[in-house]
Amino acid sequence: MGDPASSKNPLEDRPAQRSEVPKRTQKAPKADDVISTVTEDSFISFRKKFHFPNDLVMKVPARTDRACFPPPGYVTVYEFSLRAGLRFPPSSELIDILTICGVCLSQFFYRAMSIVMGLIVLFRDRGVVLSSECLSRMGRLFSDAQGRISFRSKWLDIRTRDPSKGWISNFFYVQNDWGLQEKWGKLKELPVPLHIGAEDLLRILKLPDLDALHYEVRYLSRYVDEEYLFKVRLSTQVGRSHAQMLNKSARVPEVVPQKNHSKRPGSEEGLQVSRKKRADEVLTVVSKGPRASPSKSYIP
Repeated sequence: MGDPASSKNPLEDRPAQRSEVPKRTQKAPKADDVISTVTEDSFISFRKKFHFPNDLVMKVPARTDRACFPPPGYVTVYEFSLRAGLRFPPSSELIDILTICGVCLSQFFYRAMSIVMGLIVLFRDRGVVLSSECLSRMGRLFSDAQGRISFRSKWLDIRTRDPSKGWISNFFYVQNDWGLQEKWGKLKELPVPLHIGAEDLLRILKLPDLDALHYEVRYLSRYVDEEYLFKVRLSTQVGRSHAQMLNKSARVPEVVPQKNHSKRPGSEEGLQVSRKKRADEVLTVVSKGPRASPSKSYIP
């Protein structure tokens, strides 16, 4: 008989090894898999925080709706785009860029939207308009396989990052009153005009040297603050009286109507007095200004 030790299975002498299980890489959710988490209560916060105009028509997505397929006549908007400086109505520069690139508004991810809006505000603050030619000279828009648009610079230190590594669920729909592209499109690269160089940008923006330009671009995030958006007239509140106060914590003075206790507005005598007062105001406006029809005169 052989030695019992020699009849032992040689594989049993090896140390126990962990079973190698292949790691599963979690795939980022696609745009057609994400359900919106925006509700009607969210719109109340959006209107107050981002100064939506009163005539802006918004729609809450249903559970079957997706970001890349908005209803006809609507465009998809992300909440992070509002934090990146997007305001309604969209600026003419942004509409021009979207039209030339052939993409819709929701394809601009957070970092790309903040850079483009920051450049628009930077140019407006300097008294000029950001054209698509200048944007193509300062950097390059590109898209990934899923269609998300990013921005990468050529000679300025601007790079985009994907903060979520996937699609975000806080999207909603806004009525398309500006002729924007509604469905997702394939990005068209902006042409690179060779006649616009760094010297031209310094002259356009009235900056002394390249270091100053690098500084302004490096801190573009400050240009999407509400104070700058008020300053360059990218907010609908700028036409109102209290919008001149750029301090957001400042309270708007309320106008207290003066009551006339002697004459009640509903009485016949009060109506006669108000009619006479309006007639005097019309005659006063017509006598001071050029000859015009009293029916077309403005009465403050």
